[in-house]
Amino acid sequence: MDTADLGTVIVTGAASGLGAAVAQAVAEEGGRPVSLDLRTPPLDIEHEIVDLADTGATEAAVRRVAEQGGRLDAVVACAGTDSCGQLIDVSTEEWERVIKVNLLGTAAVVRASLPYLVPVNGKVVTVASTLGLRALSDATAYCASKFGVVGFTRSLAVEMAGRVGVTLLIPGGMHTAFFDAREERYKPPPDAKLNRPEDVAASVIFALRQPPGCEVRELIVCPSMESSWP
Repeated sequence: MDTADLGTVIVTGAASGLGAAVAQAVAEEGGRPVSLDLRTPPLDIEHEIVDLADTGATEAAVRRVAEQGGRLDAVVACAGTDSCGQLIDVSTEEWERVIKVNLLGTAAVVRASLPYLVPVNGKVVTVASTLGLRALSDATAYCASKFGVVGFTRSLAVEMAGRVGVTLLIPGGMHTAFFDAREERYKPPPDAKLNRPEDVAASVIFALRQPPGCEVRELIVCPSMESSWP
C-alpha cells in the first residue's frame, strides 16, 4: 500500500460509533472510505446497505465495492452487536445473530476481500474487544463472538504473512450508542471512564499506515481506568 494514500478502505459498521470514526479518519487521511452497514452513514461517503449477518450479501457487497472502484486497499471490520442476558433467557435468534454479525460477518468481509488485497499487499484490521480476552456473565454470545475474532485474526495473520497485513484491534469501552438499547444494569455506570471513538480510530490509521513488510499485529486500546482489562 502507498503510505501516502490509504486508497479504498471498506469500513463495516460505519453508520455509527467506532466505524463512523474510522471512516471519518480515513477520509481525513485522503482515503476513500466505503461503508457496509444496515444504515446510511452520517458522513457523505459511498456506502452499501447490507446486513452483516447475511454472509452471502456481505461478500457480494465487498466484490461490488472492489470492482466499481477498480481496487481495494484495506478492510476495517468494526460492525458489532450484542444481546445481554443469561444464556437461558436470550432467544436463540438473538444469540446467534451476535455470532453472525460479529464473527461470521467479519470472516465474510475478509474472505471476499482477500483476492483484491493480496495483489496490492493490502491491510485487514479486525475489531475484537477486551471481552475477547476476559469473560463476563450475561455475555456468552458477545464473548464467544469476540474470542472468535481474536482466534480468527491471529490465525489469519499467520496464513497471510508476507501477503496481507493483519492487525487485531482490542478496544475497551467507548462513548458510543452501543449501550443505548440495553437495560440499565448492562450499561456503563454514569461515572465510567470511556474512550472517544475518534481516539481509538487513530490507532486504526496507525496500523493502516505501516509500510509493506512492517505490521502492527495487535493493539489493545482502552481507557486508563478500564474495568474489563486485564
